[in-house]
Amino acid sequence: MAKRTFSTFETFLIFLLVMMTGVTVALLSLLFITSGTIENNKDSGFLTTQSPPATQGSSTPQGSTLTQGPADTQGPTATQASPTPSTPEPTLFQNFSGYHIGVGRADCTGQVADINLMGYGKTGQNAQGILTRLYSRAFIMAEPDGSNRVVFVSIEIGMVSQRLRLEVLNRLQSKYGSLYRRDNVILSGTHTHSGPAGYFQYTTFVLASEGFSNRTFEYMVNGIMKSIEIAHTNMKPGKIFINKGNVDGAQINRSPTSYLWNPLSERARYSSNTDKEMLLLKMVDLNGDDLGLISWFAIHPVSMNNSNHLVNSDNMGYASYLFEQEKNKGYLPGQELYASASQEVTGPLASAHQWVNMTDVTVWLNSTHTGKTCKPALGYSFAAGTIDGFGSLNFTQGTTVGDPFWDSLRDQILGKPSEEIKECQKPKPILLHTGELSKPNPWHPDIVDVQIITLGFLAIAAVPGEFTTMSGRRFREAIQEEFATYGMPNMTVVVSGLCNVYTHYITTYEEYQAQRYEAASTIYGPHTLSAYIQLFKVLAKAIATGTVANLSTGPEPPFFKQLINTLIPNIVDRAPTGKHFGDVLQPVNPTYRMGEVVEVVFVGANPKNSAEILTHQTFLTVEKYEATSATWQIVHNDASWETRFYWHKGLLGYSNTTIQWHIPDSAQPGIYRIRYFGHSRKQDLLKAAVIVSFESTSSTFEVVTAL
Repeated sequence: MAKRTFSTFETFLIFLLVMMTGVTVALLSLLFITSGTIENNKDSGFLTTQSPPATQGSSTPQGSTLTQGPADTQGPTATQASPTPSTPEPTLFQNFSGYHIGVGRADCTGQVADINLMGYGKTGQNAQGILTRLYSRAFIMAEPDGSNRVVFVSIEIGMVSQRLRLEVLNRLQSKYGSLYRRDNVILSGTHTHSGPAGYFQYTTFVLASEGFSNRTFEYMVNGIMKSIEIAHTNMKPGKIFINKGNVDGAQINRSPTSYLWNPLSERARYSSNTDKEMLLLKMVDLNGDDLGLISWFAIHPVSMNNSNHLVNSDNMGYASYLFEQEKNKGYLPGQELYASASQEVTGPLASAHQWVNMTDVTVWLNSTHTGKTCKPALGYSFAAGTIDGFGSLNFTQGTTVGDPFWDSLRDQILGKPSEEIKECQKPKPILLHTGELSKPNPWHPDIVDVQIITLGFLAIAAVPGEFTTMSGRRFREAIQEEFATYGMPNMTVVVSGLCNVYTHYITTYEEYQAQRYEAASTIYGPHTLSAYIQLFKVLAKAIATGTVANLSTGPEPPFFKQLINTLIPNIVDRAPTGKHFGDVLQPVNPTYRMGEVVEVVFVGANPKNSAEILTHQTFLTVEKYEATSATWQIVHNDASWETRFYWHKGLLGYSNTTIQWHIPDSAQPGIYRIRYFGHSRKQDLLKAAVIVSFESTSSTFEVVTAL
């Protein structure tokens, strides 16, 4: 066969195609920079607290579990095909005033190496070790007779993916039947930007994750399930108290100029362009002993910036860590408003949920005019990033006109956006028309969850995105008014962001006109907020009028089986000639003082192997020798903020591990050692790979008060 040659023109076209592909990869790497002027109310419970961005309106919940102890261990979860509960129902004592309360915490960390961190969307920001473990903290509340119950789960991850929620709901149904359902279970992410990616099904987020990681997905699902199982088993009679107060000096508004687009008369009602109120739920048993805490506060967990490579729970997780350490003295890690919380939450429990096609919601703007939501699209300013993490190309915030170069590049590679989507999304200049892209799977969700659970006079609205400050204010006020209209006045409404499925940001109509990052990331168009208000008012009315049973389920979201897997291969780990995994390469010093850093280097293996071992609890321990009992006592593990676990990846399967202990002033003088627990991947010729555990110990060292 004659050798094929190319003309100069053909060669040029091939070169252009290669260049376009490279630019496309660079463009898609910008696809996920989750920061904004938004108020995501994050929840935390003690179990954990979650926080939203500082310009926000939605809060991130934070939770802390106060009485976990050995129940924190992460183990495999068995699922059954039968809807019959596999776990016996706890006997519920009924003759009391309050609620049955169960709390549970379990590890959901997943991979800490060879995976992107989820949040900034920065190419090369991959996990290379661990600063703290990530936990799922579950809270179950049931009425005294057990007839109604609700579940709130605060998870130390970037956001809850639809795939994660659907899988958890499926396993709950298999294990408990109809006890825990789509309407009474809320899954909420704390929005740490330092957790592993790879657990999504929509192409935009899969690309930002650089592939789907079933290893991490399964670890997270098992952790969430384990936390709910622990809470279910530990239910006991108790009471819930609520408190609110302002926290100053903890936030900024990331897009203050966007906030100024809101009407002056509306802005004049508020003293700040951030939402400073923290709301807290305190849970105790009938003896007054602490069970747990959930708090909501609008802050963005980006204290760890986009140069960080250690998996950790960021500022929300640190708040939970400190609280749990204070309340769980004597246990390894797993005043606010807490002590003065005295207003008791009483009344029935209720929940309402619908799946909604957010691409086709008709919004009543007033009695005569309507608007409509759009197919998803990301604007030019999305690629600009924010002060939390700027984009790497020449995009700027506030862009309202497209660029011929980028438009042409997009059109040739992905196809042209339709006139319909361009008109609907105005004034957003469309960079990526994700709602019209479906290969290999849809790039953004069409079907989203809207959900409210109520505990007496408290309503928790589970929002699938991140509100700006003013969006959150309008939303809460509208839901409160709807409850009042139908006979439930004086309701306290808290917005819990990043719940159930992730859909980026939600700005006001006015802020949308400015087209800064948050507006460019409001994927369903300028009427997104109005649509959510309208949809959640339907839920509030149904709860208030007792007509939840009449709500339609809505179109069920898809669960995709075929996903783009991570391109990082699983390779065999290797130790240098004459060495074994865990051998010490750099020993500790013989003596240290408080405030110094102990460091030891071992022959390492890839830490992602350990994510396949669901019973793996820690990569390290710091242990103190107790002479009276002649035993070693664990004082820190890899969930402690005082420790660092770094993995240094080499070539051909070789790697080193560095463990650090930042000695706190509270450390007791004495003899210590550091232990390393790892797993290596081994594969013999013509045999399947196996994961082999190993452990190692440093030499002893002494901590003294002064040298």
